[in-house]
Amino acid sequence: MKVSGFSIVRNAINYDYPVVESISSILPFCDEVVVAVGDSDDGTRQLIASIDPVKIRIIDTRWDESLREEGRVLAEETNKALAAVSVDADWAFYIQADEVVHEAYHEQIRSGMERWNEHPEVEGLLFNYLHFWGSYDWTGNSRKWYRREVRIIRPGIGIHSYKDAQGFRKGEKKIRVKPLNAWIYHYGWVKTPSAQQAKQQEFHKFWHDEAWIRENITTDQEFDYSVINALNRFTGKHPALIHQRIARQTWDFEPQPGVRPLSFRHKLLDQIEAHTGWRIGEYKNYKVIDD
Repeated sequence: MKVSGFSIVRNAINYDYPVVESISSILPFCDEVVVAVGDSDDGTRQLIASIDPVKIRIIDTRWDESLREEGRVLAEETNKALAAVSVDADWAFYIQADEVVHEAYHEQIRSGMERWNEHPEVEGLLFNYLHFWGSYDWTGNSRKWYRREVRIIRPGIGIHSYKDAQGFRKGEKKIRVKPLNAWIYHYGWVKTPSAQQAKQQEFHKFWHDEAWIRENITTDQEFDYSVINALNRFTGKHPALIHQRIARQTWDFEPQPGVRPLSFRHKLLDQIEAHTGWRIGEYKNYKVIDD
């Protein structure tokens, strides 16, 4: 069984992405990892090349900044990396530059790929998600966060990155997947308030025009992490790869209760989900195959 990894990144140093940890977290599964490195001005290319000169294959790309619709440029870049994976790969393992696979789930991931490798009806494998917010001590707990997403797909069968690269489609159809008992740890909202604010000011350009940005994104020097309405304290263990980054945290964050209370509607929906596991109206970019 051959596995190719793929990812995209641009200006990872400027915006404090844990991209070294992200790519390193899928290396144990992969025979190669293709990284589409966008035109950067902060040494990102050299950083990626230093991770593993043997397994990592870089393709140099230029982001089309004129694409300002639903984060389309992110999908375009992801598709460039996907198109470059080895043609004889059985699986393609996607990781975003702020996601980390926990080593506690290595066996579940390997066994899932092996189990479904000879079942072509299974087009992808589905991961659970933890979304960290403000610091490494808190996770998002509201309907704004997606609970699951596909990160392992079959290459060479017409699957492509969809919309803002959160998930995948085969043509316009949702891909058929099997769930894994494995989690992705998403750290995209954990970085210094200054780096987070710089990222917001830059990345909203790929969704909105300048008028929207001027109206909705502040020119403050630091991001306001208090703009959140539901968090859980994290009591588990982080991936080993992220421990050094946690030790380097230089800012404090403690959520203030009741800053943005949930609406009655959201409270009701949360109660239904807590009792039944059903998230009404949940967006799913995939179709789970029943056993």
